[in-house]
Amino acid sequence: MQYGSQNVADYYSETWSAELTTGRYLLWQNAYVYALPNTADLIVLGEKYNAPNYVAVGKILRAYILGMTTDQYGDIVIEDTYDGESAMNITPGFVTQKEAYQTILTMLDEAIAQLQEPSEIDLNLEDGDVLYQGNQDNWIKFAYAIKARYLNHLNKKSSGDMAYDPDAIIEACDMAINSNALNAQKNYGGGEMENDNQPFSENGYGSTRFDYFSHFFVELLKNPLQLDTPYEDPRLPLIVPEAVNGGYRGVVTGSGVDTTTDENAGDNFSVGNGGFYTSPTSPTYMMTYSEVKFISAEARFRKGDLAGAYADFKEGVRADLEKVGVSADEGNDYLAKLDEEIGTSGINLSHIFVQKYIANMLNPETWVDMRRADYSSDIYPGLERPENVNLDIFPNEDDWIQAMMYEYNEEDRNYENMPDNNPYIRLTTPLWWNTEE
Repeated sequence: MQYGSQNVADYYSETWSAELTTGRYLLWQNAYVYALPNTADLIVLGEKYNAPNYVAVGKILRAYILGMTTDQYGDIVIEDTYDGESAMNITPGFVTQKEAYQTILTMLDEAIAQLQEPSEIDLNLEDGDVLYQGNQDNWIKFAYAIKARYLNHLNKKSSGDMAYDPDAIIEACDMAINSNALNAQKNYGGGEMENDNQPFSENGYGSTRFDYFSHFFVELLKNPLQLDTPYEDPRLPLIVPEAVNGGYRGVVTGSGVDTTTDENAGDNFSVGNGGFYTSPTSPTYMMTYSEVKFISAEARFRKGDLAGAYADFKEGVRADLEKVGVSADEGNDYLAKLDEEIGTSGINLSHIFVQKYIANMLNPETWVDMRRADYSSDIYPGLERPENVNLDIFPNEDDWIQAMMYEYNEEDRNYENMPDNNPYIRLTTPLWWNTEE
């Protein structure tokens, strides 16, 4: 997604190298070994103790996790995962991404209905609801937001029961998260324990940190409206730390920092931790009000409602300025600039996708958007493939990474059921929702 860059050249995850296959277990294991079993237990125990609200939350979180998983891999496992009652199946069957999406949308609709049923157990028992403190109406809004997100992925589908439907998307957005106060986020205390720190912060858990902000992201913030006279985004100094030697400068993704002649060369660039999203107490945002408004803006634009698209677009920007902490005066100036330079008659997909890219910093949803937009530099001005791209698998300039490799344990244990995991096929084949139909 080119939000960040490493300090060494040819880093595997940035350049789509052969070593990418060694790190592919991260989401697959976390989804199927840790997260999804918990959602299954919520559903089983909720049914056992006449608590449809717990069943509903289990389904919402299950839909969220399965959605992220299928958006990275395509075909995934659903029915044969741990279900809270049966023994673990280490040779599960896979379903197509279309089937996965149908299941996800069904689960969300069921959850919305179940959250409106009476329940014998409070959802925030023992302060267990870390997202919405037992407020079931807010969970319903979260479910509608997720539904809008996945319906919006279908913009290349024009026929059948999964055809793109802008009205359905707009309807879901109207029922979804409607203020920053309802953003679905995982908070961190910034304490001594690694897992009490934002993973992308200096003390974060694991190896998910990046060393510097990317050249693409920093330059985009310096002039997101692509004006002849650059107009800097007021979020730049809040998100991106100033370089030791002054100014804001990102590292070209895949190039690293050359310290052969100057061991302090890194001081010329903005480090990848310490900003709004990368400090120890920075939340991880699962779903935000601004994303909901950008989804609605895209749907209205594709429908031909330019006035509605611009209104939603502008509100999405305003919500993100508020979320990041831009001052009222700076925010109003920026919004006035949008009116001056874009307005109802000038709104286009690039404006919507660029502002959504900025607002969804570090959210994997950005990779979905980039693929839906065919990695177009007309949509994302200045976007180029990383330096040192693996030319063996991606020989042509218009070759971009499309999916992730399945986890190697799946290959060892379940090779008869899993799809073709040849990197020349897996990494380059567009997912179902990204093919015209």
